[in-house]
Amino acid sequence: MNIRLATISDAEGIAQVSVNSWKTTYKGIISDVFLNQLSVERRKENWVLALNHLKENDATYVAEEQGTIRGFIKGGNCRETDMAYEAEVYAIYLLEEDQGKGYGTLLFNRLVETLRSKPLNSLMVWVLERNPSIDFYKRLGGQFITKKEIKIGENIVTEVALGWKDLSFFGQKQNEDDEIN
Repeated sequence: MNIRLATISDAEGIAQVSVNSWKTTYKGIISDVFLNQLSVERRKENWVLALNHLKENDATYVAEEQGTIRGFIKGGNCRETDMAYEAEVYAIYLLEEDQGKGYGTLLFNRLVETLRSKPLNSLMVWVLERNPSIDFYKRLGGQFITKKEIKIGENIVTEVALGWKDLSFFGQKQNEDDEIN
């Protein structure tokens, strides 16, 4: 698996992963009507715009295997002005068949490394409460911050914020854990 910075030419692959991931991850959480309306073409247009107009400290990485995008992560400055976090993971998605293989951790670590170099020293993420991937963030040390209700299509769902107050120990803790195992 190759983890690298995303380029404009990755927009379609990222869009494909995004749509496929939403349809598998959020089945039973978000209505089928909404999920069936998701369009790779529309998402591709959004990604072309996003990759062409990066904001300060934004970074998008892709996980690719044999030239095919299998997952991605995007993060940058925290969008939550009322929270005491400097950075935020905006999105992280992997194709269903690639989940549980460590690729999410590789993507997450690469983003944290980049954010720390900015330097942004704390990080948060919003994740749907019923998303089974919430355990991924908890395993990485994410601590509960707060939660809120949001509307996606016709569904009202709960989003949970998890955070890391100090990223300076993040890589160190990961390396220590690797040595123990």
